[in-house]
Amino acid sequence: MDEAFTGLQVHLGTVAACRLTGRSRATHYRRLKPRLAREPEPRPAPPSALSDAERAAVLELLNRPEYAELPPAQVWARELDAGTYWCPPSTMYRILRAAGQSGDRRRQATHPAKVKPELVADGPSQVWSWDITKLRGPGKGDWYHLYVLIDIYSRYVVGWTVAAREDSLIAEELIRTAIETNGVVPHTVHADRGTSMTSKPVAQLLTDLGVTRSHSRPKTSNDNPYSEAHFKTIKYSGDFPDRFGSLQHARDWCDGLLTYYNHEHRHSAIGLHTPASVHFGTADLVRQQRAVTLAQAYTAHPERFGRRPQPPTLPAAVWINEPRPETEPQKQNS
Repeated sequence: MDEAFTGLQVHLGTVAACRLTGRSRATHYRRLKPRLAREPEPRPAPPSALSDAERAAVLELLNRPEYAELPPAQVWARELDAGTYWCPPSTMYRILRAAGQSGDRRRQATHPAKVKPELVADGPSQVWSWDITKLRGPGKGDWYHLYVLIDIYSRYVVGWTVAAREDSLIAEELIRTAIETNGVVPHTVHADRGTSMTSKPVAQLLTDLGVTRSHSRPKTSNDNPYSEAHFKTIKYSGDFPDRFGSLQHARDWCDGLLTYYNHEHRHSAIGLHTPASVHFGTADLVRQQRAVTLAQAYTAHPERFGRRPQPPTLPAAVWINEPRPETEPQKQNS
């Protein structure tokens, strides 16, 4: 286009060349005499501006121990009451902003990260886990509270109760009774961070008995998996009522279900033994009897088996948050 414009300009003149090529004459003449680039002149400081020394003095004032947590307006008013004027509060804000101190000047509470619980049990009565869940009552807004204390290794429910309310004294009595009934003090009792779980009565009981307290991290249900899974087992039971007619109805139903769970339910995580069998040490004998029965079946019809059958084994250990292989495990012994 520039070559065409130049050719037309030689023969027809500038005006005709601009008209035929569609170029603005103002653009053409501006390109002939481009403006020289000039550096912008420095903006003069206004007469009211503080000097560097005065700005440093104001910043030092704002950082004094008695003023370090106060907003500039408070500092301005207190200095004015003391008979000293430094500058407007808006200037104080600008000085703080230039120094990178324009955030909240008050001391902020800091909370260390909650430690992830890492608990292991290789036998019964080493680590217990407990929690509370709600059961619907007969009317709208009516709730009963089911407290369940479970051994994480055997899955045996060592204690439970249904109450009309959640109360730390009920929880304390449940744990005390479970320890007395079980006849063995566990090494660790684990729970989430509910008010009853972190209450003074429960903490004092466990401290007096020499039991280690363990708590889940806030809003981390995976830190209490055994209690959470057990409550799901309860509420997904085929005859779980939508509502319980009374507190006694809830207690009777839970008694029947938990008795069945402890003594008849074959749990897949413990070699398809009942929790009571694992908890009270009869699981090895049961497994031997199963092995004899399977051996007899194999001898009678080996063609029906791909290999010699063996009964499921018990887990060597169970974990709450098993650490990574490079992390050295810290075993909890009874």
